[in-house]
Amino acid sequence: MTIIIHNSIADRLGGKNFGKEADLYKFAKIKKAKLEAMELYPDRKIIDLGVGEPDLPADKLIVDRLKAECGRPENRFYADNGIPEFRSACVKYMSRVYGVDNLTENNIMHGIGSKPILAMLSLCFINPGDITLMTVPGYPVLGTHTKYLGGSVYNLPLLEENAFYPDLSSIPDEILKKAKLLYINYPNNPTGQVATKAFYEEVVEFAKNNEIIIVADAAYASLVYEGNPLSIFSIDGAMDVAIEAHSLSKAFNMTGWRLAFVVGSKEVIKLYGTVKDNTDSGQFRAIQKAGCTALEHQEISKCAITKYSRRFDLLVPALREAGFMADKPQGSFYCYVPIPKGTKSGLKFNSAEQVAEYLIHEASIITVPWDDAGSYLRFSVTFEADTEEDERIVINAVKERLKGLELVF
Repeated sequence: MTIIIHNSIADRLGGKNFGKEADLYKFAKIKKAKLEAMELYPDRKIIDLGVGEPDLPADKLIVDRLKAECGRPENRFYADNGIPEFRSACVKYMSRVYGVDNLTENNIMHGIGSKPILAMLSLCFINPGDITLMTVPGYPVLGTHTKYLGGSVYNLPLLEENAFYPDLSSIPDEILKKAKLLYINYPNNPTGQVATKAFYEEVVEFAKNNEIIIVADAAYASLVYEGNPLSIFSIDGAMDVAIEAHSLSKAFNMTGWRLAFVVGSKEVIKLYGTVKDNTDSGQFRAIQKAGCTALEHQEISKCAITKYSRRFDLLVPALREAGFMADKPQGSFYCYVPIPKGTKSGLKFNSAEQVAEYLIHEASIITVPWDDAGSYLRFSVTFEADTEEDERIVINAVKERLKGLELVF
C-alpha cells in the first residue's frame, strides 16, 4: 500500500491503523483451529456444526426457471429498483405465508440480499450523533453502518432470564432521546428464539412512544417448528414505525443468489429506493424471476423445516447426554447452549471462543462461539448429510466425541 493511500484511509475504517489489529476475528480463529486439527488428525472427519447457511442447493424448480430466463434478451437490462413481477410475488407471499393482506407493490422493494438492505436503511435514517439500538449477540451490519455515518450503537443483551428478548425498559432516557433505529431479529440468530404477537405488540408500542423506527430482520422468519410464521406487520399500527427485511437465502436455499426484499410503508419504500437507486442497479432480472418461482412454492420451505426439525430431534438429546443444557429451538436452524465450565481432567474454560477452539482440536467438531451476553455455543443443523441414516451417523459421532471429552458443567 502506498503512503498516499495509507494516509488517506477513512477514519471510520481505522485511518492509518487500518489492517494493523493483531487480534483475529473469531471466524478466523475457527478456520485456523480447523486447519490445525486436520493436520493433527487427518483420519478424523471434521463435523461442521457451525455452518450458517442451508446444506442443499436451490430446488430444481428454481434452478430450471433461472436456466429458462437467463438467456432471454428482455432480461439483459438493468433491473434498477426491481421488476413488477417480483414485487407482485412478494405481496402474494406475505399474504399467503404471514396473513398480511394490506400490502401493495408500493410496499415492497427487492434488495441484493438482506445485508445491503440493512446497510442502506442506515443511510436512510442515521445522522451524526444518532443512536441505533442493537440486540446482541446478533448480525452487526446495521450497527456497523450506523458508526460509519457518525452515529453510535447501544447494545441490548439477549439474556436467558429474559427469554432472549431485549429489555426495552432498561434503556436510559438519555439514550432514548437520541435513538433513531431499533434492530431486532426473530427467529433469532443465534438463540433460536421466535417472536410472539405480544412481543411485537410491545415493540411497536415502544417505538411509537419513543419515535423510533423498528428494523425487523426476518431472514429466518418462515423457519418455525410450531404454529405459523409471524410478521411484525400482523400487528396493528406496525406500518407506522416498522420496516421488515426478508431473505430468500435461508427459506429457499438461495444463499449465493443474493435476493431479498424489504416491506414497509410507501414512504419508507420510496426512501429506501432513493438510496438504492444511487447504490446499485438491481439484481439480475432472471434471478428475480427465479425468486418468483421460489415464493410461489412454499412447500420448498416446508421440506427444509421438516428436515431441520428432524435433525434437532436427534441433536438435542445427543447434546444433553454430553451434559449441555440444550432445548429444541422454536425457529431458525440454531441450537444455543451455555458453555461447559471445563473438563474432568481439570481444564477450565473462560470463554466460548476457548471452548469452540477446544472442540475443534480435541473432537474435530466446529461450532460458533458467542461471548456477547454470557458465553454460549451455537450448533447448527445445516451439516452435510445426504440421507436420514447419514444424519443419525453424524449425530451419533457428535455425541460420542463430546461424551469422550468428559465436560463439566
